[in-house]
Amino acid sequence: MVKLILLIFFPLIMFSQTYETQKYTLVDKSDDFEIRFYPKSIKARVISTSNSNNNFRKLFSYISGNNKTNEKIAMTTPVYMNSDSNGSSMDFVMPSEFNLSNIHKPNDKDVKIIESKAGYFATLKYGGYSNSFKVEANTNKLYKILKGKNIDFIGEPSYVSYNSPFKFFSRRNEIIIQINYSE
Repeated sequence: MVKLILLIFFPLIMFSQTYETQKYTLVDKSDDFEIRFYPKSIKARVISTSNSNNNFRKLFSYISGNNKTNEKIAMTTPVYMNSDSNGSSMDFVMPSEFNLSNIHKPNDKDVKIIESKAGYFATLKYGGYSNSFKVEANTNKLYKILKGKNIDFIGEPSYVSYNSPFKFFSRRNEIIIQINYSE
């Protein structure tokens, strides 16, 4: 009986996610390339000179109740990641019910609450498990698309992931960068 229950429910657990996703308005789309307008959002961020596993641990601890109110915060998507020769950063987008005045304050001094600025962003989607080769290849592909469309970008791109490590199929990853754009 236990095996039958596992056979029925395991695929449902492994292939479905019901996380709130950061809101945006689709402005333009062609194949895996999109231009989106993102309104302001609240994010929890950790920046470190060490590896990103520590960043994830600190952010996950924060949403699991390591905050001034000891309350859990729902996981959302996507998770933003950046890295360069100086270190790495990771951002968890907070559920849309939160703003700067009602977000739970972190206990960990390394977890910072920020409000992102509204703006236009170019994105390029790709699947599978991500790695540094895929991030670099898709970042270069996005730069080439932007250059071909004469779109200027602002700052550095981020790698974003929409799936838990336990989702094996239909994974969604993106490279995203802010752009100068007017409709």
